[in-house]
Amino acid sequence: MTGIMRGKIVVITGATSGIGQSTAERLAAKGARIIQIARDRNRGAWAQARLEQIAPTLEHAIHYADLSLMSEVSDVAKTICATEPRIDVLINNAGAIFNTRGLTAEGLERTFALNHMAYFGLTLLLLGRLRDCAPARIINTASDAHAAATLDFDDLQSAVPYGRRDWVTKLRYGGPAYEVYARSKLCNVLFTRALAQRLAGTGVTANSVHPGFVATRFADDAGGLIAFSMRIAKRFARPPSRGAETLVYLASSPEVAGTSGLYFHDRVPASPSPAGLQDVAAERLWQESMQLWEQCSR
Repeated sequence: MTGIMRGKIVVITGATSGIGQSTAERLAAKGARIIQIARDRNRGAWAQARLEQIAPTLEHAIHYADLSLMSEVSDVAKTICATEPRIDVLINNAGAIFNTRGLTAEGLERTFALNHMAYFGLTLLLLGRLRDCAPARIINTASDAHAAATLDFDDLQSAVPYGRRDWVTKLRYGGPAYEVYARSKLCNVLFTRALAQRLAGTGVTANSVHPGFVATRFADDAGGLIAFSMRIAKRFARPPSRGAETLVYLASSPEVAGTSGLYFHDRVPASPSPAGLQDVAAERLWQESMQLWEQCSR
């Protein structure tokens, strides 16, 4: 262990495979205690065993939740706050793409629920602990897929792309499922922007990341043409270890200790799409997300 993260506690989602797993393992090797939030218990147990091999004295922990359900996001956040003395870094990394539109039991479109609302809700509930432990860092895994999207605040649940959009629009970026995924990634960029503005002066930073096109389990369970095409494309993708580099850098490097509100790719700030730079849209998304969060929390 290098020790640069010694004494730090990192909460991370989506760490049982791919980018998240590589990030968690590398931060553990730097001395961080890792608190995972996972859905699959078999993969969770395997990932936990890996962390214990890398840093056996740090008492890493794992909690299980379906992050597409805001009730479970709330429960796991409360458990972490009750059991962890501090949180130094929060990495919102879990995400997915789905071949067909579906709603969660709480009535949210599932891509939006998992890829955006889980980030929003978990951050909201852990924010007090992060502020208490400042300086602290929040890192949101976004994607350059966001450049294919704009937000329709009358249709955040993405009913239109699966119905009334013309076929040219559907094919332009790979079909309606990709369009919905791209919207969720734009939400990540705008959420980070609004969050950083709210955290100014608190000692807590917030940045988003494009990890690059990485060969992970992403889209493996999506089904249909998406899963098939992604399996082929991944043959040319970068490995998870490289995709994790910017996440590890933002979580641990002294060089970015005070940097906030930016979008990073390959460890340097990059420019998001014009839609990702709109403060009015970022604020509107925050307010709409808060209303949905409160509705699901009743």
